Amino acid sequence: MLFASVAFAAEEKSCKKNCETPAPVVFFDIAGPDVEKLTDFYSRTFAWKIDLNNNIDKATTGGLGGSLLKKDIPDKIIYLGVPDVTAALQKVAAAGGTILAPRLEVKGVVILGLFKDPAGNTMGLVETVKGKIKIP
Repeated sequence: MLFASVAFAAEEKSCKKNCETPAPVVFFDIAGPDVEKLTDFYSRTFAWKIDLNNNIDKATTGGLGGSLLKKDIPDKIIYLGVPDVTAALQKVAAAGGTILAPRLEVKGVVILGLFKDPAGNTMGLVETVKGKIKIP
């Protein structure tokens, strides 16, 4: 683990301002049957600011946007930023993943897709342009 940290630090130092991460984590969802309980837990435990629509203020998570969702089964999804959701989903399928939701545009909000990795983890993709979430 120490080796990985040293290697990362060396790579970070050599990176100029225009370095781009190939698929940065850009958003996350945390789901459970009781959103009010989740809101209370995360706001009291970590001082996250959560609005009435269950969106988590980026300023309280270190700059990463997130939301709380109501689902019967607890879950979490990490969304990776990619330039083309459809192309990335094709790569997912070719590498042994399972597509759960093809490219979907939520007008004025986001372009996304969902998949399961080979271990069964649900993951998301969000279309980005120069590291920023693309708003359709």
